[in-house]
Amino acid sequence: MARAQLEIPDDVTVEIDHFDVTVSGPKGDVTRRLWYPDVTVSVEDIEVERTDEESDDPNAAYTESVDGVVIESSTEKAKQTATIGTFASHLRNAFHGVTEGWEYGMEVFYSHFPMQVNVESEEVLIENFLGESAPRRTPTRGDTEVDVDGENVTLRGPNKDDVGQTAADIEQLTRVTDKDTRVFQDGVYITDKPSQPEVSAGGE
Repeated sequence: MARAQLEIPDDVTVEIDHFDVTVSGPKGDVTRRLWYPDVTVSVEDIEVERTDEESDDPNAAYTESVDGVVIESSTEKAKQTATIGTFASHLRNAFHGVTEGWEYGMEVFYSHFPMQVNVESEEVLIENFLGESAPRRTPTRGDTEVDVDGENVTLRGPNKDDVGQTAADIEQLTRVTDKDTRVFQDGVYITDKPSQPEVSAGGE
């Protein structure tokens, strides 16, 4: 049997409706469908090992029962084992997203035409790009929030995929294909990406 288990962080809840797993926390909610043949996802008590900080022995530890998510398969075939790892990664990202949030940084570059980035409702507008009269538009994904401070653009949200895709959409929006990019470098570019969070595996 292949198995992984993750401890559910404080202030986080996990609900499973058939194959849809919803992770909720202070920064919002993330729902993801986690389904693959012979792989199950469940919420149950798990045993985790803690370091006994009150003991004089630095190696002293004890076992505690906590709320966790268990991902397992009755088979140890390669595809099922790999899927368990993928599902665990998705859940770690969701735990981080609903507690700390995900953040991307972007920067506006222009040399020929001063452009502006604005947010209207759930759309990002890029105005005066290469002197164009009509603004270029792209929708934000999910619960992603976009803040513009001069030439710095910050994207935040609980869903890593949504935040990352919104940043990619903005960057793609100013991609120039019919000009010499050695001369025309105007655009909005991703400058900062989040690192992978460290979340307790709870005895994975």
